[in-house]
Amino acid sequence: MTEHVIHDYIAGAIGGASGLVLGHPFDTTKVQLQTQHHGSRYKGLVDAVKNISHQSLNKGFFRGMSYPLFSYGITNSIFFGVYGNSLKWLDRHESNKKSSYLNIYLAGCIGGAAQLVALVPVDLVKVVLQSQIPHDTLGHKVDNARYFKGPTECAIHIYKTSGIFGFYRGLIPNAWRDIPSYGLYSLSYESLRQTMIQYGWTDSKGIIAELIAGGCAGTVTWFSIMPFDVIKSRYQADLKREYKGILDCVYKSYKQEGITVFYRGCLVTCLRAFPVNAVIFLLYSKTLNYLETNF
Repeated sequence: MTEHVIHDYIAGAIGGASGLVLGHPFDTTKVQLQTQHHGSRYKGLVDAVKNISHQSLNKGFFRGMSYPLFSYGITNSIFFGVYGNSLKWLDRHESNKKSSYLNIYLAGCIGGAAQLVALVPVDLVKVVLQSQIPHDTLGHKVDNARYFKGPTECAIHIYKTSGIFGFYRGLIPNAWRDIPSYGLYSLSYESLRQTMIQYGWTDSKGIIAELIAGGCAGTVTWFSIMPFDVIKSRYQADLKREYKGILDCVYKSYKQEGITVFYRGCLVTCLRAFPVNAVIFLLYSKTLNYLETNF
């Protein structure tokens, strides 16, 4: 029984780490679009990509990836591990081998809540670093309280100024975003995958179903939570403390830029979501199947 509990965590770690490397450049572009304001706004997605590409890789598209690279596997391991074992627990009295959609959704929500403990500190450092990629047509310094050379310097600053609880800045919008969305994420994936298999819309090994179901689940889920993600990113990147709180961030963002601000970065996020989540679910599923079969 212990081995089977561990399997979900191992498979989740492998799937999550692979998805991070593939999706980080898209994520950096998304954060740049979401956190821009005042006199340094991009004309659009293409303008943002051009500006970021002018930086070196570690200062541009892959800025802020080192911490998530070592920890993203952990957060995905927690989500998939808790999700998989929660689903088994919820299904313990079910006579039907097939999990109900309600149980899948609830297990996803539980997994989404569990991974917040590890996710928020890493996400905070990542967002701050990504938001600080220089972009000012007048050649001024980056529009933030301080420019950090890397994640260690950023983390030390957060600890010195706000203590250990400073790493959980943005926990509430993260929770608003992740708990229901991970339920939708799991439900979308399982329902589409099962439908494709049922009607034979896949290959003999189910790889096509895994890729399409995972990609679509990621895209649908990210689109549904974009307003929460925008507020989370803006609130976390605000080292100047321009926003008094989350609701103040919502109010000022809307007042200054209108309703469209809450869907800034949506296109690049959806473009990123399909391949990243297709790979995550494929590797998670195949790794889990291998472990269940051989160990």
